[in-house]
Amino acid sequence: MPELDASKHRVRVCGLVSRELELGLEDLRRDFEPHVITATLECAGNRRDELSFVDEVEGTAWQQGAIGTAVWRGTRLADVLRQAGCNGDDLHVAFEGADEVQKEGKRINFGGSIPLSKAKSPDVLLAYEMNGTALAREHGYPIRLVVPGYIGARSVKWLQTISVQDEPSSNFFQQKAYKLLPDDMDQSNLDWHAGLMLGELPVNSVICIPSDQSRLASRDVNVSGYAISSGGRSIDRVEVSGDGGRGWKIAELKSSQRWSWTIWHVELELPPGEHEIVVRAWDSAAQTQPARLEDVWNFKGYVNNAWHKTKVTVAGP
Repeated sequence: MPELDASKHRVRVCGLVSRELELGLEDLRRDFEPHVITATLECAGNRRDELSFVDEVEGTAWQQGAIGTAVWRGTRLADVLRQAGCNGDDLHVAFEGADEVQKEGKRINFGGSIPLSKAKSPDVLLAYEMNGTALAREHGYPIRLVVPGYIGARSVKWLQTISVQDEPSSNFFQQKAYKLLPDDMDQSNLDWHAGLMLGELPVNSVICIPSDQSRLASRDVNVSGYAISSGGRSIDRVEVSGDGGRGWKIAELKSSQRWSWTIWHVELELPPGEHEIVVRAWDSAAQTQPARLEDVWNFKGYVNNAWHKTKVTVAGP
């Protein structure tokens, strides 16, 4: 994590713009209207661990917790691009952070890009506050990008460069690291050109309570978790099964905001014995989740949104 002095740090806006800008934290606070959103950021590798049950995957063995929600305050990226004189349609906005990493024998900065159409969304922020206080160093102090609805890797921390260009970022983390590879590809036949660049997150839902392999004393089982939508649409239905997906019960939706996870809850009555609890969700476009892990397996273990399952044992009378 870089140590940056907020009084000296500047974000450079360059590329296909009418005028280049250099903006510090105080410039953003003074010259632009602040905007506040509640947004969930999720790692593209969330739930990767489950895919390893199908076949080997590469990367950190995240379970279902590589995700978080916060209240973000900052400047709309669209306002900054407007001040820079950004015009055009089929363009991309690339970002670079101040953090460095060793990749392929080179020292590079973390980076990535999003389409200009997404960058102009009123909810894409140059954020400087999280949950009512200044960003902590680990969250990207003094300025970070927040791209709601996209994989977390696109929300670049310690932001130092914004470049408008006619191609996606050439950064390693855009062109190689975060790509969805075909299911017949692994380390032995790796071809990054065959991968798809990751952006929008798919519809997903997860059981948080009870945890996997729980032993439960009561037949009345409280089940709860979160669901996220695609494209900023709402989660309109969550269904939970106590018998591995044969029968379903509609869950109560506790909270729902456009870019935030939806918390859900349901009560199941389960007889003594072993049970597999399963969850699936639908968004407002009637998009839902695939049933099998085999249908979403990929070597990098990205965007697993198959039905989430938890095994529990209910004690006898």
